[in-house]
Amino acid sequence: MNGSLTEAELDRLAEFLKHVKGGRAMNLEELDGFFAALIAGPELVPPSEYLPEVFGGETSETCKFDSLDDANEVLGLMMRQWNTIAYALNRGDVHVPLLLEDENGVCAGNAWSRGFIRGTGMRREAWAELLNDEEQGGCMIPALMLYHEHDQDPELRPAPIGPEQREEIIVHMAAGVVRAYRYFRQRIDRPAGAERARKIGRNDQCPCGSGKKYKRCCGRPIVQ
Repeated sequence: MNGSLTEAELDRLAEFLKHVKGGRAMNLEELDGFFAALIAGPELVPPSEYLPEVFGGETSETCKFDSLDDANEVLGLMMRQWNTIAYALNRGDVHVPLLLEDENGVCAGNAWSRGFIRGTGMRREAWAELLNDEEQGGCMIPALMLYHEHDQDPELRPAPIGPEQREEIIVHMAAGVVRAYRYFRQRIDRPAGAERARKIGRNDQCPCGSGKKYKRCCGRPIVQ
């Protein structure tokens, strides 16, 4: 289950997604962006909740596996891609977006940003807090620029993006995922840290919820 996917394994996963019933499954690039958002986000989203988003419907209705081994292979490839992203973000490294070339040989990044924004939609309220944060919300702008690049609403579309600017946006988009990951990890860790930092008086009520004074509960000396 460890290690980045090889080119052959990426091709295998891409081919599977391409033939999922209904034609609404994510492609490989969109899947990578989707996973990046789920991993960077505020809480763990279980596979039972996100797989229907990936396949465009319930797994049992959209995916046809030749055997149990076939199913394990495909889902295993997906989990390894997940782990590759998670490992990079956990180390504080940038996950390089997995981008596909279009018919002109250009890596536009639109599908990746679409997957990423779809991922934020799984926990919309928490991501909205980040977007509205005056200091940290800017990390979302690169992904939103590519997401709205071809929007039907002209007011949402950014100015035309040239090749060099696109490369710069993609770099900042990848860095933005790291910033989002740190933002949510800090929010998760802060309450626990604050609780540990607060000094408990011996006559205070014990924080374990027993109703006893701290000195007569968890604050008692341990007798060896």
